[in-house]
Amino acid sequence: MDWRGVHVTESAKGYIKMNLLLFSESNTQEVIDLFKSVFSASESEAEGQLIAGFVENLICTTRSQDLIGCIAREKETIVGCLFFSRFTVPGGQYAFILSPVAVSTEVQGTGIGQKLIQYGLDHLRYLHVSLVFTYGDPGYYSKTGFEKISEDIVKAPWPLSQPIGWLAQSLDGKEIQVIAGRTQCVKALNDPSLW
Repeated sequence: MDWRGVHVTESAKGYIKMNLLLFSESNTQEVIDLFKSVFSASESEAEGQLIAGFVENLICTTRSQDLIGCIAREKETIVGCLFFSRFTVPGGQYAFILSPVAVSTEVQGTGIGQKLIQYGLDHLRYLHVSLVFTYGDPGYYSKTGFEKISEDIVKAPWPLSQPIGWLAQSLDGKEIQVIAGRTQCVKALNDPSLW
């Protein structure tokens, strides 16, 4: 199946045409630079460096079958990117976790982040993924179907600094059941400071 999509979005510059595509290794440096720029602008230069290093580590240490990236391209420039990586749950369901997400400051607020997440979720459904998790702002991620989930239902791999941000959604239409036992994420996410 061809996983290219074209979306028209309104921004301060007027209407812009976005191409949504799957990440390829040839995009690596541009994606790392995007994350560094976005997090430096929104948080701090140090945070931008930290997130850029995390993204590089995620790309370099994760097996290709365990990492799915999605990008939004305006003309020749990548203006949005996100990654889903394998998330192992004790029940054996096919699961991924969404982290991290970056949208260029120039197009933030246009809905491209939500379109990019939806594009990625549609691709996961195509791959028959059952569950997807994320750890972030419930107000933002609920717009794409994520709901707060208690660790009594599914445990995070590490103690959560903000338990309200533990979110999940079922992609196969089944209700998320209690899954007892430890979960496991890919090596790059297996860092307690990220949780």
